[in-house]
Amino acid sequence: MAEAGTAPGINVAPGHDDDGWVVPPPVRLADGSRIQLYKDGEALRAAMEAIAQAKRRICLESYIFASDDTGRAFADLLARKASEGVQVYLIYDSFGSLHSDRSMFKEMRRAGVSIQVFHPVLPWECRFSWRPLNRDHRKLLVIDDHIAGLGGLNIGSEYAGSWVVPPSGTKCEPWRDNGMGIIGPSARIFLRAFAHMWRYITTGGRISKAELVENVRGFDVAPAAADEKGQVVDVDEIGVIASVPAVHAPLPAFFRRLMSGARRSIELTMAYFAPTDGMIKALCDASRRGVRVRLMLPEWCDVHLLVVAARSFYDRLMDAGVEIYERRGAILHAKSMVIDSRISILGSANLDYRSIEYNCEISAVVHSQEFGKQMSALFEHDVRFAQRINPDQWRHRPLRDRLGQWATNRARYLL
Repeated sequence: MAEAGTAPGINVAPGHDDDGWVVPPPVRLADGSRIQLYKDGEALRAAMEAIAQAKRRICLESYIFASDDTGRAFADLLARKASEGVQVYLIYDSFGSLHSDRSMFKEMRRAGVSIQVFHPVLPWECRFSWRPLNRDHRKLLVIDDHIAGLGGLNIGSEYAGSWVVPPSGTKCEPWRDNGMGIIGPSARIFLRAFAHMWRYITTGGRISKAELVENVRGFDVAPAAADEKGQVVDVDEIGVIASVPAVHAPLPAFFRRLMSGARRSIELTMAYFAPTDGMIKALCDASRRGVRVRLMLPEWCDVHLLVVAARSFYDRLMDAGVEIYERRGAILHAKSMVIDSRISILGSANLDYRSIEYNCEISAVVHSQEFGKQMSALFEHDVRFAQRINPDQWRHRPLRDRLGQWATNRARYLL
């Protein structure tokens, strides 16, 4: 776990003051587990340090496992741990890692790393059915059954910055992302999520075998219990939603339920925002009943059409009183939501149709006021580097922008 102190900036060396952001202390849950909020490349640095200390088992799952300097640093470390006798399991997505050097994976296999490729793009490489549209977008690390980490970061230099290896002189656009670490008994539910995916890849069958929804059924925005004096208190706990491609995936319904129960605030940070009409309605309804609803969305990103799709909802959202901010200075890749600074969701899932109906995703759900306050503080920090969309100015945007947003909105099911 990181100590309380100065956090990094976006893609800069450790020790940078990040314009005032301070690494929060770990939060203790009811079962004794500790959770740590990470910002940007420090999450991958923490992952490297945890892997280096592994004694028995390492389970790593990533949509992109790049063969750049950062990816090779991870690959070398995994190979070394396998040669030391540690059981190392790696899952990477065939499409996400399409441009990665295959020789890197062969070297890891020779060192003893057990590797599975999710849904090979080439049909003749498939052991079971060919499903090129369904991808494994999860990012998950589990070590020795009591350490886990997840978030939005893939294994690559644009996510790590200089936190894993010194800068090589090759410049890349800065990326803004969130991650979290777990130490303690709660890490085991994430091990089960990894095991479900491994079993699906190795045995085939229905993709529903890779789904795991645990310890989230009873989550509510309201305080959960009362102490011996009758005073209402929270029960700090964590759950997981490891979803699979489905028309009725659990995550959107869970989001809507939390939005409907929000009393004071909703803070949503989302890289790709092209949700269902039901999700937009839930946000608007919450705002109209007095909840302060704020969205942090990208000003630009690696998929420009998704920026256009997000902007197609601005009129409807702002008419209901929703505050919209566009993050500047970096590619926003984080995916998180905080309700009433009490319930937090953080993981790999975007609010778009690809995440819901085509991808395997994983998100942690944390019921903790202390952790929720940390997430809210991180949102406020992003506000400092964002521009709020002015409703009056937005209504006077060019006609070509309106037409492009209208057309993209109609086609968002394909994005």
